[in-house]
Amino acid sequence: MTGWQQSPTTALLILADGTRLEGQGLGAIGHAAGEVCFNTAMTGYQEILTDPSYAGQIITFTFPHIGNVGANDEDIETVNMASLSGVRGCVLRADITNPSNWRAVEKLDAWLKKRNIIGIAGIDTRALTARIRENGMPNGVIAHSPDGYFDEPSILAELKAFPGLEGLDLAKEVTTAQTYHWDQTGWTRENGYGTLENPEFHIVAIDYGAKRNILRCLADQGARVTVVPATATPADVMAHKPDGIFLSNGPGDPAATGKYAVPTIRKLMDTGKPMFGICLGHQLLGLAVGGKTSKMHQGHHGANHPVKDLTTGKVEITSMNHGFAVDADSLPAGVTQTHVSLFDGSNAGLSVDGKPIFSVQYHPEASPGPRDSHYLFTRFLNQVRVQKGLPAKPETVKLGEE
Repeated sequence: MTGWQQSPTTALLILADGTRLEGQGLGAIGHAAGEVCFNTAMTGYQEILTDPSYAGQIITFTFPHIGNVGANDEDIETVNMASLSGVRGCVLRADITNPSNWRAVEKLDAWLKKRNIIGIAGIDTRALTARIRENGMPNGVIAHSPDGYFDEPSILAELKAFPGLEGLDLAKEVTTAQTYHWDQTGWTRENGYGTLENPEFHIVAIDYGAKRNILRCLADQGARVTVVPATATPADVMAHKPDGIFLSNGPGDPAATGKYAVPTIRKLMDTGKPMFGICLGHQLLGLAVGGKTSKMHQGHHGANHPVKDLTTGKVEITSMNHGFAVDADSLPAGVTQTHVSLFDGSNAGLSVDGKPIFSVQYHPEASPGPRDSHYLFTRFLNQVRVQKGLPAKPETVKLGEE
């Protein structure tokens, strides 16, 4: 009878302060530096790992069983497949088990390899999460070497060279290179994803790192969507004759992206077209109206964040993924705070008084997460309906998870 044996070290996670964590590697081979954050969602690891908003980050999953339902070809949020998503790596508590789900087509380890995402398992993610909660999101480097040999000078040099997310414009790395049209609608168990047959409206979405399910939610409202690059000019947007304008989610520092995005947004605001922003789109709108943004201590990443809609008094559980926030105190007269985080009181939404323009800091499309906030897509398209002289639809809340 042999005694218990420690699994060999085939992966490392080294933080900027020198903290060294050893574990077992999975996914892609190599090393990559990024900002280390944690995500508290219990489901949807594929959607999380393909969310372009995570570009430049290494995700620590607080839920211990990641990979147990395998991977498939449907639960992917990246639209721009050339960029994959930009996530640098993932940190897991337990090793990946064989998949057990009727939708699984492959093991998560193989899926990570194909998407060039490095993983490490066997880490005390509770302790790492507590460290991030207390000290903030550190820069780190993740490395995977199946033979256990690590070129540590090279690994540490990459960590030292990583500038951090402040001042970094990552939208240009994940945005689409070409304009395209979107008509895919939401998923059903019986038929999978559908196709919008008879669109009523036309929305132009500026892609700072858009998620697929956002575009599906717009299509579910009867909108044909034209997606344009992050660097599109006001003339580019208006040439498509939109009924409304959408500002997408995305990664990086909004102040950096705002250098070219804010002047465009300001000119588009003057057109009178309804406008809706999510996440980075919210932050950019906040800058466009004269507000300020700042880096958060630990960020908001998960599918269980309570937000209060100050326009209705209702509380909804939301999906969030951001490391920057709009400073509510910086919003000028004529701009109203509409939503607030009940975790820390940070700003979670705004609207421009007297204009059909609003945005939220969280992800109403979920994927993963609760669907409490799907009504916001109805609110946006209702503004389009009103402009076109059509009756508004009721803002219904869909309970449950995707």
